[in-house]
Amino acid sequence: MCGRTSCHLPRDVLTRACAYQDRQGQQRLPEWRHPDKYCPSYNNSPQSNSPVLLSRLHFEKGADSSERVIAPMRWGLVPSWFKEDDPSKLQFNTSNCRSDTIMEKPSFKVPLGKGRRCVVLADGFYEWQRCQRTSQRQPYFIYFPQIKTEKSGSIDAAHSPQDWEKVWDNWRPLTMAGIFDCWEPPEGGDCLYSYTIITVDSCKALNDIHHRMPAILDGDEAVSKWLDFGKISTQEALKLIHPTENIVFHPVSHVVNNSRNNTPECLIPVDLLVKTELKASGSSQKMLQWLATKSPKKENPKTSRKAESDVPQWSSQFLQKSPFPTKRGSARLLEQWLKKEKQEEPVSKRPHSQ
Repeated sequence: MCGRTSCHLPRDVLTRACAYQDRQGQQRLPEWRHPDKYCPSYNNSPQSNSPVLLSRLHFEKGADSSERVIAPMRWGLVPSWFKEDDPSKLQFNTSNCRSDTIMEKPSFKVPLGKGRRCVVLADGFYEWQRCQRTSQRQPYFIYFPQIKTEKSGSIDAAHSPQDWEKVWDNWRPLTMAGIFDCWEPPEGGDCLYSYTIITVDSCKALNDIHHRMPAILDGDEAVSKWLDFGKISTQEALKLIHPTENIVFHPVSHVVNNSRNNTPECLIPVDLLVKTELKASGSSQKMLQWLATKSPKKENPKTSRKAESDVPQWSSQFLQKSPFPTKRGSARLLEQWLKKEKQEEPVSKRPHSQ
């Protein structure tokens, strides 16, 4: 699942990070709609506003569907057919949408059929691992592998807020597949744009943290196909929805547990071994020392995709095995649906402009 994200980059930095090529091969930057609604945050939770990428054609009739805009939207999709006057009265959770039931639930099937596909932007997302024999959960920050430049700092050398800020030079934002909708208040007023993040079975690297993860679009080609509803059908676009192994993660402080905490400490790496040693008994310390010296060797850099990006493996070798059974099968169900889907795609409709 995905219940907390970080997107703290300044607006101009985020815009440059979302540079793309249009259908004519021209390098472009996405334009903003309602940029004043964007509030950078280290700790975004559902019902807050987050930036999403979407096709310009959703707002401008006759626009090239390959052109992109960035618009802050409410996290937690409010269906266009919702009849109450207050979105908070929605009785079910729409912050995430499972890929295996996406074509079964009207809240998601209807906007998807209208081509209302978007890409949710973030520095990365947080996930909590349930620890065995305790009620505590360890948070992790999960993101794309980053390429270290001369100006940017090394992630493994970031031990303070000042050091960590150096890492954000040329940061590659995480691009998660989403669906959005436009809700009009029954008694009139401004339209509310809101979105949901599509989730899939967790990849192998994350399975010991959680059995679900966002559907991550890895690369500009995947992002382009997902956004371009004018050229790419729903059936073709759904083939992009699957787990990716091209992610890295590190443990972070429990400061992030409270969504009101909005500071760099939310995503700065912490050393799990050091934290444990501070509270460990004498016998536990001996075991921890053994783990520190006898831990499994890291992957060969020549074959490890993560190592190629110059990102450390952190404490992943110390991840506790999840006590819960692995859930699989959503990717297979989606594939079966795609094979059986023969009906003609519904005609895309343009949502109301704000």
